[in-house]
Amino acid sequence: MIMHIIDRRLNPGSKSLENRQRFLRRAKALVRGAVKKSSQDRDIKDVLEGGEVSIPLDGMNEPRFRREGGTRDMVLPGNKKFVEGDILPRSGEKSGGKPRDPGEGDSEDAFRFVLSRDEFVDLFLDDLELPDLAKRKLAEAESEGVQRAGYATSGSPANISISRTASRALARRVALRRPRLAAIEKLESELAECNEARRAELIAELEALKAKARRIPYIDPIDIRYRRFETVPKPVAQAVMFCLMDVSGSMSEHMKDLAKRFYMLLYVFLKRRYRHVEIVFIRHTDRAEEVDEETFFHGPASGGTLVSSALQAMHDIVRSRFRPADWNIYAAQASDGDNSISDGEVAGRLLTDMILPVSQFFAYLEVGEAGGYTFDMPDSALWTLYERLRAGGAPLSMRKVSERSEIFPVFHDLFHRRGKQEKTAP
Repeated sequence: MIMHIIDRRLNPGSKSLENRQRFLRRAKALVRGAVKKSSQDRDIKDVLEGGEVSIPLDGMNEPRFRREGGTRDMVLPGNKKFVEGDILPRSGEKSGGKPRDPGEGDSEDAFRFVLSRDEFVDLFLDDLELPDLAKRKLAEAESEGVQRAGYATSGSPANISISRTASRALARRVALRRPRLAAIEKLESELAECNEARRAELIAELEALKAKARRIPYIDPIDIRYRRFETVPKPVAQAVMFCLMDVSGSMSEHMKDLAKRFYMLLYVFLKRRYRHVEIVFIRHTDRAEEVDEETFFHGPASGGTLVSSALQAMHDIVRSRFRPADWNIYAAQASDGDNSISDGEVAGRLLTDMILPVSQFFAYLEVGEAGGYTFDMPDSALWTLYERLRAGGAPLSMRKVSERSEIFPVFHDLFHRRGKQEKTAP
């Protein structure tokens, strides 16, 4: 009697999770490139929701074992249509038709798959990091690290300290006057050449030395020392990021949209990349105010333009809440560059005397009208002021944008990982 077993059970929902993670690690470079390419043509809100990306099939090859020859009977899960003996139709073949000629039909030259929101954002922000996180403070340490803590008399064999064990064994042998091998060999050579009167004395002395050497081992268990480690709070870098945005009447809706998109991406980056980062939102017209996230992005406001009001508000907040010795202070400002001449002098003094001396990094994003090119944008009063300060060595990074597609490369350029000796990008 022949019995056919067909397994129609569905795969559990998390069965392929490990395979998916292994695939993302293997093809990380290709997937990251696909994410960056895809993000340039999409809205920020859509980018943060993940989506489908494509990578070339050339990067999907992997080694595998193949069984050559022989006959195997297998039960495959998920089969809902076929039983043993069924003939499977060729892919694309129609009943009664002739096979297609070589070269006809569509083919796939890319592998497409869907990334979740978390996977997409992690890959997009993978090579970004706040620059120059130098100051560190043990504060709100939620993770623990391991550090050396001397030596112990017990532990894992992998932690044996050979140098410390050997030095203690040597000290013990010297203190107990363990006979040296050279001394024993010297007596044995004398014994071979001595006369009968001297032989008995040498034999007794030689046996005494060998017995003492056996009683005093070369390495004793009391000599063994193990490297000891202890768990300590791991230092966590503290940083505060000031987001300054101009919402005055000179800012068009398109300019405000560019600024809001830049800060939305910056906010997501900071929240995902650093656990202990304080973010302060300051928007300004002719007066500045600290607001929450919802008001910063969506609250209506209009009026004149006084950049110094935002800088003064930032200085007051730093002085009252963020001690520069304990906090890494960063600021990112978005504006159309319009400002009065008299206020420019005040803003310059605030930056030079109050803001920049305590800041690790200051980024300025100047937004322009749609349809233009960034290299055609004239230098505004604020741009000229910041350019002069940067020429004097101030830690400033400046960029211009006029289209949505420029937000991502500018953001990446401002906050990419820098080497220890690399200066702020111009």
